[in-house]
Amino acid sequence: MASQSSEGIIKLSREELEALKAAFEEGNLAGVASRLQEMLESLESVQLDVGITGETGSGKSSFVNALRGLGDEDAGAARTGVVETTREPTPYQHPRYPNVTIWDLPGIGTPDFHPDTYLEQVGFSRYDIFFIIASQRFTANHAALAHHIQAMDKSFYFVRSKVDVDLDSSLRRRPSSYSEVGVLQEIRQNCLEGLRAKGICSPQVFLLSAFDLSKYDFHLLGETLERELSHHKRHAFLMALPNISLHILEKKKAAMLEHMWLVSTVACGVHAAPIPGLLISCDVDVLARTLQGYCKGFGLDDDSLEKLAAQMGQPVEQMKAVIKSPLAKEISNILVVQLLIQAGSEAPKLANEVLSSVPLLGSLASGALSFATTYKMLRSFVNAVAADAQKVLIKAFNLDAKK
Repeated sequence: MASQSSEGIIKLSREELEALKAAFEEGNLAGVASRLQEMLESLESVQLDVGITGETGSGKSSFVNALRGLGDEDAGAARTGVVETTREPTPYQHPRYPNVTIWDLPGIGTPDFHPDTYLEQVGFSRYDIFFIIASQRFTANHAALAHHIQAMDKSFYFVRSKVDVDLDSSLRRRPSSYSEVGVLQEIRQNCLEGLRAKGICSPQVFLLSAFDLSKYDFHLLGETLERELSHHKRHAFLMALPNISLHILEKKKAAMLEHMWLVSTVACGVHAAPIPGLLISCDVDVLARTLQGYCKGFGLDDDSLEKLAAQMGQPVEQMKAVIKSPLAKEISNILVVQLLIQAGSEAPKLANEVLSSVPLLGSLASGALSFATTYKMLRSFVNAVAADAQKVLIKAFNLDAKK
């Protein structure tokens, strides 16, 4: 990721410099721009397929819905119930990121389930990762499935669902000695010991409630997937996460900053056009789409805001009142030019740093100043929409802004 000093100067990382230099070595302007454009499109359109499996009644379908930011009764939600409602692998595209698909897989507790054939029946090769869900104990079926997934060199994670139900039950039974931390630790230890006894080495178990992903271990699950997914898959996963905590918003902001240099370079490539009032050239269409994508990622599009307001029983106008930056529908080419002009006054110092880091940049675009102005504009915009997304979340959930 590009590092930044307090003065706003950037230094491209070694990996970024190597990527740029490799592109330049192709020799011609069109080839360089095409290479970088492919890198950007690959990052933004990579397919991520997540398989959700577990025993009947464990909350598989509710977890599918939660990952997509939907309630069980929302339009397009996976069907839920106390009996097995999934007879074959059912794909559910993410409502805002169609390249991310959550698959609701048939239950493993049914008479038709056979560990030796299950993965082949559900088309195991299509999934990048598996979540194996249990609402009580992990059984021999769960362990057998995990062994088969591991043998096929796929990643899997155990999810202990419905921990909110266990906590409520414990509170009713032992109100005077109740400890949420103690109950969660007991559940975790029981799961780990049971899986080890069934031959699972170093199991990873995450305690969750599909009805409130902001609690318990969801942030730990996200951090684990960040470490273990490939770069492109990790970016897709982060962007698709529901905006349920300040921690997730920070992760999304970091992911956007991480590839902003690439967007800036592509925007200053062969399709760049002069910007009136500035000594730079860039592709305004690319930048407008990028800013719209940032708004969508932070939930600052109309659909996301209206859905959040409905969920929280608040007027959508109340959500929008705390937002200072432009919303997704307000992003236009004219606005992009205005933002570039604002950024232009701060760009020359940044341009000098760019020239010293990437001296060949001038041969790709209209020069280091174009790159610096574009990068400065994108970074300022992300900072603004990230701050507004935090305000919306705090307003909606009455969160402590320090968390």
